[in-house]
Amino acid sequence: MERTTIDLWVGIFAAAGLAAMMGLAMKVGNLTTSGIGETYAVTAAFENIGGLKARAPVKSAGVVVGRVDGIRFDTKTYEAIVTIKIDKRYEFPKDTFASIYTSGLLGEQYVGLDAGGDTVALKNNDKIAHTQDAVVLEKMISQFLYNKASETGDTKSGDKKQVGEK
Repeated sequence: MERTTIDLWVGIFAAAGLAAMMGLAMKVGNLTTSGIGETYAVTAAFENIGGLKARAPVKSAGVVVGRVDGIRFDTKTYEAIVTIKIDKRYEFPKDTFASIYTSGLLGEQYVGLDAGGDTVALKNNDKIAHTQDAVVLEKMISQFLYNKASETGDTKSGDKKQVGEK
């Protein structure tokens, strides 16, 4: 092969690698187009949203049905108010349950919607009443360690029961 042909193939390979890296960066950063057309907005209040961010996916049964549009803090209730934009193709009942879940190796957080059984559907600017906060791993570990420490403290304090004692 000629030197120019080898240089051409190296250039094509480098450009393809750069394009793949850009695509991966956009996917990880939720910057890809969502494919969502017309939407309606609903809000949900959470005591703890963990690392949820704007543009995070909203999923139901594993299918992306919307995106988180915005997050604000309510100073009256001390809760995070999450605004969700849902594709108009998907109607959810008024008693829909919203939870914050973590997925993937990078720990991406998303809002999961579990449909209820109400016959009335959510409309634009409605509020989802039933929510479940994000599970914070650090909080779970500290509770586990605190419980273990209190268990070992009880057995060391001399409160052991005698055999046959109730």
